[in-house]
Amino acid sequence: MKTHPWLPILILLLALGGILRLLDLTDPPLDFHTSRQLRNTLVARDIYYHLLPDVDPQTLALTESFHRTVGQYEPPIIETLVAWTYRLTGGENYAIPRIWQTLFWLLAGVALFDLMRRATSPWAALGALTFYLVLPFSVQASRSFQPDPLMTSAFVVGIYFLYRWSESSGVREQAPARSGSKLPDSKKETWKWALLAALFLGLATLVKIVIAFFVGAAAIALVLFTLGWSFWKSKQVWAMGAIMVIPALTFYVLLHSGRSTEYFFNWSAALFQLVTTTDFYSKWLAFLGSLFGLTVLFASLAGIFLAPPRLRWLLIGLWIGYLAYGFTLPFQMYTHSYYHIQLIPMIALGLAGALNPLFEAAAGQGRGSRFAFIAVIIALVGYQAWVARSILVAENFRDEPKVWAEIGKSIPADADVIGLTQDYGYRLMLWGWRRVSLWPLSTDLADVRNADRDTASRFDEITAGRDYFLVTAFGQLDKQPDLKKILEQYPVAADGDGFVLYDLRK
Repeated sequence: MKTHPWLPILILLLALGGILRLLDLTDPPLDFHTSRQLRNTLVARDIYYHLLPDVDPQTLALTESFHRTVGQYEPPIIETLVAWTYRLTGGENYAIPRIWQTLFWLLAGVALFDLMRRATSPWAALGALTFYLVLPFSVQASRSFQPDPLMTSAFVVGIYFLYRWSESSGVREQAPARSGSKLPDSKKETWKWALLAALFLGLATLVKIVIAFFVGAAAIALVLFTLGWSFWKSKQVWAMGAIMVIPALTFYVLLHSGRSTEYFFNWSAALFQLVTTTDFYSKWLAFLGSLFGLTVLFASLAGIFLAPPRLRWLLIGLWIGYLAYGFTLPFQMYTHSYYHIQLIPMIALGLAGALNPLFEAAAGQGRGSRFAFIAVIIALVGYQAWVARSILVAENFRDEPKVWAEIGKSIPADADVIGLTQDYGYRLMLWGWRRVSLWPLSTDLADVRNADRDTASRFDEITAGRDYFLVTAFGQLDKQPDLKKILEQYPVAADGDGFVLYDLRK
């Protein structure tokens, strides 16, 4: 059996990517976009408690209420998988979602490598795969407990199979088999790739609907490249379209149309005015630079035009999808890093095109120059891996559950509490087993939505019927000095490490 010279390097890169993502494995999920990870943790807990045979009804009611509070934006696919793993392994464990997400990301990396290897050289593909695996933002985002890593992993595998379908397809795909005869091997092959592509792209869209921009653009680009304007004659195209669209359409439009409509009007229609300002574009580009580096970003864009035609048109389609996505969700484009996780494999694909002539030129140099070139590459990979590792181990969140458990104990179980607290109150729900109503925060989003609001003047209205006012977000309290003055008039019912509980009844 022939051994490829690049295979050991591929295995080493995958091992490095896995090791980085499994550092600080059991730390509470506060290392990256905490509110999103805590939300998923609460949903997984509720599913897990419903799987247990003998749960106290009061505890079960609490987990259900927390689940309802955090809302349902996507089907709980990753949360259900994690909950079942809790059940099989004996309890809740912060390591489990990280292990699953890491596994998905590495498997998608294998598919991404094979796609790039088919379009360029194995060495250029390895260079681009290094970016996908070792970039510090990639390490943080791809192990986080939220739908996006699974969505992106399924998407990468889907476009890999779509690329394989395009490679194996052609006019022969349109030639119908005779009645009663077996499909020729070539047609079986194209059907296999078509169905696999549709299943994974459909899964990605079901996991989180925002990937639909990328899925649709990629599919259109490769279908037109492969079949031209006669694509409508292809049964495979119609089958792929149905499989990709129906699951997400059923969940987001037919079963949860109210939530989807609310999301669209709150995040797209209400904030669309942002795209009419030059400030939006400068912030967007600067934010991308902070995540990926603008040099890498533009090198990847240049690589589109150095890539072979099939990959080139796939990338053009993907970038068109990304622009449409950005205009639809403008606020997230410069505030939410995980909304750009899909760019990691896209930039890697472009880098493969850009790196290919560079690696070919290096291969033609003398031994000394080649060794120096390899040493530079190793130094770059080592530096990025060290930065990724340092970010993960720099903070320790292991005391957080204890702190929030103490805060929860200070709040009477039957009290009606309003709070100025972190992460929509999710920390208090997860570790303190208490739920509070939320006092409005002073944030950039609040300023965009309603710059002239004065919540302090409505204090009596907002707190009517409440028993206590909890403050754990003291930075937020400092941003609202009028609220701070009002609260100072009320007695302190309890205070401690990181919290003050004001008694509104006196």
